[in-house]
Amino acid sequence: MRVTVFSTKSYDRRFLDLANSAADNRHQLRYIEARLTQDSAALANGAQAVCAFVNDVLDRPVLETIAGGGTRLVALRSAGFNHVDLPAAAALGIAVARVPAYSPDAVAEHTIALILSLNRNIHRAYARVREGNFALDGLLGFDLRGRTAGIIGAGKIGRAVARILKGFGCHVLVYDPAPSPKIAAMGAEQVPLAKLLAQSDIVSLHCPLTPETHHLIDREALAGMKHGVMLINTGRGALVDAAALIGGLKSGAIGHLGLDVYEEEGDLFFEDMSDKVLQDDIFARLLTFPNVLITGHQAFFTAEAMQEIARTTVQNLSSFEDAGKPAHPVRSRA
Repeated sequence: MRVTVFSTKSYDRRFLDLANSAADNRHQLRYIEARLTQDSAALANGAQAVCAFVNDVLDRPVLETIAGGGTRLVALRSAGFNHVDLPAAAALGIAVARVPAYSPDAVAEHTIALILSLNRNIHRAYARVREGNFALDGLLGFDLRGRTAGIIGAGKIGRAVARILKGFGCHVLVYDPAPSPKIAAMGAEQVPLAKLLAQSDIVSLHCPLTPETHHLIDREALAGMKHGVMLINTGRGALVDAAALIGGLKSGAIGHLGLDVYEEEGDLFFEDMSDKVLQDDIFARLLTFPNVLITGHQAFFTAEAMQEIARTTVQNLSSFEDAGKPAHPVRSRA
């Protein structure tokens, strides 16, 4: 199958080539560094499938363009699919596939890394020591044991975070619209969202982005949290109203903020912007706070996760070629 792979980095090529080699190189993979947008969509002409990542644009105009060029499958290298116009894809006869699970532990462990780094001010201590400053003023943390941690989303990643935090001795609260017997079995407590926000010292987001969860954390939600809460988002950027974070940080309502995702990350993340002036005023303002730690959507980025993403992506391509249906399809809710 002829496949155009957008948003390609060297590591994408490495792992996809290995996975394709394990499948007897049955697919012709053409790598494009550019993001998939309306301007670049024509580069997929002649490809039966397009392989896309989280910041690629898959709205109706883009889907119409690639459909006109012969594309019948969009193979996402991600679990999330909120960036795809699924009704448009269905109407155009384009199947959409995803990678439903690649390494929940990778994202969970990165979440814990953000929590520990913010709590013990590792990022600030690192910079100080490199400058010969060994003073401890401003680096005071707190014991995790005995603290209440709230996890929003009881999927595989949320449960992995809960398991780790239970190991630290935290009291773990979980909110998810769907009751999960696995939560009770691991010693966590499933509670309404309002209770979780009001009682948690740490709030961590691990739910999908849907119309219902868009800006789940906004000014109103922040007002219902403990003053000085630690807020972590390794889920999807738009789960949080970034503008509301500024006020929360200035007032002290947010004591620590850890982000691996950002609502407007499409023009920032996965690129070297070190020689450019940031045009996003909210993101630039967030970087000025000493109690904010931001990573560039790297929570998933382990060798094990990349291997599984590539393997499942090739599996989706092969299944579509053989049976006309990907192994892990995404279906429109419309």
